[in-house]
Amino acid sequence: MMQRRTLIKSAAAAVSLGAPTLGVFAQQVITLKFHTFMAPTSNVYLNAHKAWMSKVENDSGGRIRFEGYPAMQLGGSPGQLFDQARDGVVDIVWTLAGLTPGRFPRTEVFELPFMTMDAIGASRAAWEYLETLAADEFKDVQPLAFHTHGPGVLHSKSKAINSAADLRGLKMRGPTRQATKLLAAAGASAVGMPLPQIPDALSKGVIDGAALPWEVIPSVKVHELVQHHSEFAPGKPALYNTAFVMVMNKRKYASLTGDVKKVIDDNSGVETSAWFGKVQQDHDPISRKMATDRGNKVHVFNEAQTNEFVQLTGAIASEWVQEMNRRGQDGEKLLAGAKALIAKHRPKTA
Repeated sequence: MMQRRTLIKSAAAAVSLGAPTLGVFAQQVITLKFHTFMAPTSNVYLNAHKAWMSKVENDSGGRIRFEGYPAMQLGGSPGQLFDQARDGVVDIVWTLAGLTPGRFPRTEVFELPFMTMDAIGASRAAWEYLETLAADEFKDVQPLAFHTHGPGVLHSKSKAINSAADLRGLKMRGPTRQATKLLAAAGASAVGMPLPQIPDALSKGVIDGAALPWEVIPSVKVHELVQHHSEFAPGKPALYNTAFVMVMNKRKYASLTGDVKKVIDDNSGVETSAWFGKVQQDHDPISRKMATDRGNKVHVFNEAQTNEFVQLTGAIASEWVQEMNRRGQDGEKLLAGAKALIAKHRPKTA
């Protein structure tokens, strides 16, 4: 009898000790791999990507954990990031839609010359545009954010770009298909090139300059490799912009339980897109000061010089509309829709 009671007590103790273990299994940690081409020391990776991952981890109560891989640490090229998320090689990527030219043609509307005014409002507009006019371009993944950066700037090694005419003959890097078109329209020899390749290309004379927002130049040391910068006056439309996407593998997203999925949802969408844009834009003056502190020269285009750029690049939007029409889309409707959303979300002070 005594032996039986001892066994019962032992069994009860085992169940009691096992209960926390069962609870741990019930709250199993989900590890997500985040992959991007941005440098680990860049503003975007430190203050946007890592900050976003930390917030998701905290909001999930520790049920989600990230492994962050900047600078293409998991292999491949920047142009392959989207497919890595689609195919489940990684779980989440942040990349440029324009790194695969022509693949996401409707999103290119935000990369047309003189379309956007700022990063925050344009990013809200970009997300709403994706949801209403371009959702099927990302049907193979779960979109988390769609945003832009601050106004694009021209940076050159030895020749100052004080007018559109000064671009003639210069080999200038552009980030996307539309950006290279506008550089070519202004007379430059345009070169498409991912961000990580810029320092080596500048050092070796493969390019004479690059189109980049201020924010990103420290991550690739452009301010140390060039002497001149040319920007458009504050409050004027940007020469160009770039559409960034953060997307998740669709199967991985679908596999999440409802409460965990809600954490991802609560950290996705229009406000997350606007926040990403803000993080980039807020760093523009910091990076600009780093350039001027080195003695680099900054030229601000006046109204007449700006109008010259507008005239030279004016046909690019019409060409994009015609291309959309050939693809079976209503190009005019898409362009008008994007402009209306940009105007809707434009900050009153911009």
